[in-house]
Amino acid sequence: MTRRALAVALGALLLLPLGAARAPQRLSVARLQYDGGGDWYANPSSLPNLISAIRERTTLPVEPAEVRLKLTDEKLWEQPFLHVTGHGNMKLSDVEVSRLREYLLRGGFLHVSDNYGLDDSFRREIRRVFPDRELVDVPLTHPVYHVVYDFPKGLPKIHEHNGKPPRGMGVFIGDRLAVFYDYECDLGNGWEDTEVYHDPPALHEAALRMGVNLFTYAVTSRALP
Repeated sequence: MTRRALAVALGALLLLPLGAARAPQRLSVARLQYDGGGDWYANPSSLPNLISAIRERTTLPVEPAEVRLKLTDEKLWEQPFLHVTGHGNMKLSDVEVSRLREYLLRGGFLHVSDNYGLDDSFRREIRRVFPDRELVDVPLTHPVYHVVYDFPKGLPKIHEHNGKPPRGMGVFIGDRLAVFYDYECDLGNGWEDTEVYHDPPALHEAALRMGVNLFTYAVTSRALP
């Protein structure tokens, strides 16, 4: 996606519920509540800070408060951006697996931030959602790294975890990136209030910039041919 294409997409963006034909509405950032024992509610200041950054740095009409929902909620179809985080086990029912697959096939976007402990269960569950699609490394040339801010080297390293390099991984549906997984990166922690982890301002800023990219890509990728 070039900057010119982005401008065209933003100008023509149809703010519609996924797959529906309704009146235009404002966009929102949603946090997924899941079962299995994991703390889906982790990083309570992360999404409010991300939303503030999106509202301040783009012209996208984003609601000021995060939405919290389960995959069985009907308001799922109104959400262009679904965020998942946590430290423990994530477990989806068969119905939730089916709903998540449909949501993504209909144009939805899932962002998962490995908050040190979610990796095994997320990989297990996404294989249930897409047994026919691989979780692969997202190329550094992909628009998600350049759509608003440039990240030529990929994800910033926010927290150390196991000392591995950060990886941006994803599931593609055709050419569209439908799932983005930040692994060994901790974007969600980076979005938190700075006094929570005492991250350097530069890391906090890098995390927010990448978050703005993710949301912008999520809502504009549906508007492009």
